[in-house]
Amino acid sequence: MKNLASMMKQAQEMQSKMTEMQETLQDMEVTGSSAGGMCQVTLNGKGEARKLKIDPSLVTPDDAGVLEDLILAAFNDAKTKVDTEMREKMSELTGGLQLPPGMQLPF
Repeated sequence: MKNLASMMKQAQEMQSKMTEMQETLQDMEVTGSSAGGMCQVTLNGKGEARKLKIDPSLVTPDDAGVLEDLILAAFNDAKTKVDTEMREKMSELTGGLQLPPGMQLPF
């Protein structure tokens, strides 16, 4: 019975740490860029867009398709960085706990 109580306590501690981590992710900002930094997208840790910065030299009517591609590339760069940061934080939180294939935290 002590083992079960210990497991429950650990689960509650982990849940508390996950809540803290989610708040940290909400406040974290990661910037992705393309075109040598001329196009930048900033996301929070949950992958929500916070900022978009476009160098004025990229804004020409003839190159709208290029600008769209640059924005997508910058967004995808930022999203990759957010995912990497989240995996690192989750690894710290779980202490290297190996989860079954396909299972990810947070659930």
